[in-house]
Amino acid sequence: MHLPEQHRTQRIGWLRAAVMGANDGVVSTASLLVGVAAADVSHSSVLVAGLAGLVAGAMSMAAGEYVSVSTQADTERADLERERKELANDHDFELEELAAIYVQRGLDEPLAKQVASQLMARDALGAHAGDELGISEVLSARPIQAALASAATFTIGAALPLLTAAIVPQSLIVPVVSSVSLVCLASLGGLAAHAAGAPLTSSVVRVTFWGALAMALTAGVGALFGVTA
Repeated sequence: MHLPEQHRTQRIGWLRAAVMGANDGVVSTASLLVGVAAADVSHSSVLVAGLAGLVAGAMSMAAGEYVSVSTQADTERADLERERKELANDHDFELEELAAIYVQRGLDEPLAKQVASQLMARDALGAHAGDELGISEVLSARPIQAALASAATFTIGAALPLLTAAIVPQSLIVPVVSSVSLVCLASLGGLAAHAAGAPLTSSVVRVTFWGALAMALTAGVGALFGVTA
């Protein structure tokens, strides 16, 4: 007995939102903390800024993902509804259209028509959704899932530099938060690469480079305004 195969594309919906949320949580919150701390304000002010950034960022991620993925879902529903009407109005044309797709993929025309006919007899809309429109159950848009995953992972990612800033003395916030955040980003890049089956090194380098650049820029801005203040 063969067990069903598990493909990594089944993870793509929640994995994309989760990785983006956690990465953004670490980078944005750490950058905010480092930038404010570099401006030489009080320890409590740094923590308040970081907490506000966590809440605002989590809500922004949730809202942004929900709106974005909802738009994708609306587009998919509109395409399916149009396809449903086309199947009702001209079934023969849709059969030829599906068979042509299979011919382009390498089947002989008689076999392509036979396959198209059998698939449409079982589930005409499903056959066209998958092979003509590229819409499947695995890859279909799920707005609520994406929003919750982004908000939750953003919060987890943001909590790491925020807790670090709360523990260390004010004078060490910039170097310690930066170091801890870069380690977190490298680990996140490694986990994401493992889950997606992607190359480890390129994923780790990518997230740590952009995280370091973001923190360096915000630290520079904070130091500049802190001196001029």
